[in-house]
Amino acid sequence: MPYKPYDWKNGPDHIQQHSIAKHRILQTYLAAYFRTLVRSPNQEILKLTLVDGFAGGGMYVHSNTRDLVKGSPLIFLDAAREAEFLINKDRYKPVKFSIDYFFVEAEKHAYAHLDKVLREAGYGDKIGNMIQLRHARFQDEVDSIIEFIKKKNPINGRSIFMLDQYGYKEVPTQLIKRIFANLPSAEVILTFAVDSFLNYAADSDLTQRLLDNIGVPDILQGRSFEEIKSSEKHWRLFIQSALYRALVDRCGAKYYTPFFIRNKKGHGDYWLIHLSQHYKARDVMTEVHWEHNNYFIHYGGAGLDMFQIIGYDPFCDAAYLGQSVLGFEFDDVARKSSISTLVEQIPRLIYANDEGLSFGVLFATTCNGSPASEKIYRESIGKLLEEKLVEIVSEDGVKRRSANQIKLNDQIIAPVQRTFTFG
Repeated sequence: MPYKPYDWKNGPDHIQQHSIAKHRILQTYLAAYFRTLVRSPNQEILKLTLVDGFAGGGMYVHSNTRDLVKGSPLIFLDAAREAEFLINKDRYKPVKFSIDYFFVEAEKHAYAHLDKVLREAGYGDKIGNMIQLRHARFQDEVDSIIEFIKKKNPINGRSIFMLDQYGYKEVPTQLIKRIFANLPSAEVILTFAVDSFLNYAADSDLTQRLLDNIGVPDILQGRSFEEIKSSEKHWRLFIQSALYRALVDRCGAKYYTPFFIRNKKGHGDYWLIHLSQHYKARDVMTEVHWEHNNYFIHYGGAGLDMFQIIGYDPFCDAAYLGQSVLGFEFDDVARKSSISTLVEQIPRLIYANDEGLSFGVLFATTCNGSPASEKIYRESIGKLLEEKLVEIVSEDGVKRRSANQIKLNDQIIAPVQRTFTFG
């Protein structure tokens, strides 16, 4: 069924549990994100801009409990306030939080309700100052927001863009690419209603115009939707994989985590895609997936090639997934499967290089294709170390003895006496 936009004509609209899950993920990610920005005890200021491109009405009613639920603008504001308190409570010299907010909403009733919610929450005097409330389409505001961030943070443009679009066509890839081209340290959290797209995708001028507008004109590389639907047993997975690759390639981000928000009806109904230019940001979001495993799922593998679905039927190989045909669920079973698969795959990369690979390079160059976090990589390499299948040497020549000792610049090399062979 098509996505129904929220309606704030008569107060807060109803919200479903899977959307609440999305808000909790945002809140958890922000809490972890702020900690990564303040590491030095000598840091005096934190400059950041938080952008909500489809801000909504600010408050919802839970469809089941009827409780009031905060929307993403209040989540941004609350997360920053909490982080400022926690970070500064034990510091001799507090870090000054210099955070600006852009809340953009095109629908007039949602905009009016958001303004009301913010004022009732005590932020009235901040509107027009640190809070910029825009009654407009995000597509029409993005360039002015980029220019503001460039002036505030000319070196790195540190910012987070929450782009929780209604469906799948409001945020074309060229728009996201423009953000990254201008703001080196920007991050984008994008929702994409992939199931809704798949329900209506067909060999038609309408679908082709839609793909052109999104910025992914040839996701099937010359094949037709009809051909794929008739020849591929799990055609939805096939098209999802092709669409995912086209999206991330065209957005211009170096690192990404495209996983489904879990839906009790089976397939997830939309992606929550995190895009960034640094592997550390990617790893923070991946840890959130594992922490909130009840909310996330994906339908690929457990190792270094989780999205290699085209030409392969993962549902016919339960051992490949490490669990049932329900998918990869970021639970204990998935964790064990990830570790065992990485233990098998990582030595092949190490042995292929005479000088091995540093831990940092290994993770940075393979993490986009894996659901594993840095902690899981580290644990997997620790098992290889215990089994004497690799050696790990620090920059000053010290051999590491356990996973806890591994540093980013440590070199992972084949042991002098190899005990691991490949058929």
